[in-house]
Amino acid sequence: MTESASGGASRNPAERGRTTISDGVVEKIAGLAAREVVGVHAMGSGSGLARTFGAVRDRVPGGAKSSVTRGVKAEVGEVQTALDLEIVVDYGVSIRDVARAVRENVISAVERMTSLEVVEVNIAVSDVKLPDEPDEEPEPRLQ
Repeated sequence: MTESASGGASRNPAERGRTTISDGVVEKIAGLAAREVVGVHAMGSGSGLARTFGAVRDRVPGGAKSSVTRGVKAEVGEVQTALDLEIVVDYGVSIRDVARAVRENVISAVERMTSLEVVEVNIAVSDVKLPDEPDEEPEPRLQ
């Protein structure tokens, strides 16, 4: 006896169930993608002191957001997502070019990995890292 198309056995396995993606997953993907862009010095708050406290907080078990998601906020729906990023850029780079490259890299990575449509990526540049400023806690650079 064969089952009809509406029966369980002949349905495509990929259509049996639902997949949800949490905000944190999208934030990690976006944070890593943003850090890959040359000219992004750090993510999150612009003050060196705030970055230092953030780095210390990240090492404490149960601390706030991990360094991967610092400076990234995602709102994820069923088929779309919107992102807000806060970045610190290196002195001398074109902020417009860096923001464009971050936006392109983030959209590409998030859409490729999640199949969610990225409807917007808002970027706030909170500081510029000057060449003579001490670097309390450098952000890890992905190669």
